[in-house]
Parts: sequence; structure tokens; C-alpha cells
Amino acid sequence: MAYWLVKSEPFKYSWEQFENDKQTTWDGVRNYTARINLRAMKRGDEVLFYHSNEGLEIVGIAKVSKEAYQDPTTEDEAWVAVDLKPYKKMKRPVNLATMKAHPGLANMDLVRLGRLSVGTVKEDEWKIIMELGGMK
Repeated sequence: MAYWLVKSEPFKYSWEQFENDKQTTWDGVRNYTARINLRAMKRGDEVLFYHSNEGLEIVGIAKVSKEAYQDPTTEDEAWVAVDLKPYKKMKRPVNLATMKAHPGLANMDLVRLGRLSVGTVKEDEWKIIMELGGMK
């Protein structure tokens, strides 16, 4: 299993809305690196849900429920979407300042590549986030 992180501005699409919807299509991504990451996601992979711009924190964990397919928001076949389902809410949100201060997260995509909307999360980074979020 691989681990990922997706970002959403809570005023556009919050964790709470995601939980209410019970599933969503993660579409509209137009960054080449993010597209590579979407294409690499496999069913069952776990995904950190990060509130960007407001909150600046990881608030939940999702799972990939459908692997990459043609993004329905464009006719350009190069762009893809995946489907995600909410899995667990973080017991304690993990904010960006905490992540930036943790030496074990210094190379995390979220810390290094702040504008990347769909990033990778290494297994050791995942374990640290789970501990910080009270999920252990």
C-alpha cells in the first residue's frame, strides 16, 4: 500500500462535507506532478486529507475507492481523477507548523513542495503523522 496527501480549501470542500457525501471524485487537478501521483494511486491506498489556506492541517484519512480515470471536468484525455471515500477523522488535527518543526517530516512533499495539491507520503512520514494525530 502507498500513502498520499490531498489538499482542499475547506470553504470549497471540507472534511465535514466529504464525510457527508461519503465519497467524492478528486478532479480538476492540473499540475503534472500531481497527475503522476493520481495515476499511481491504487484502490485501498490511504490518503491524508489536508485543509489548505484555512486551518493548514491534516484533518482526516481517506481511501482510494476508484483508480485513475478520465477527469470528467475536461475533454483532454491526459488529465485524470480518482474517487476517494472518507475513512477516519484525525483525533487531533496535525497542523503545518508542527510538521515543519518535526525533523522526520523535513522531506515530506507537503513541507518541501507547498503548492503541490496531490503529494506522496513515505511510510515513515505516515507513522509520524499518525502519532502526532493521536491515531496510534
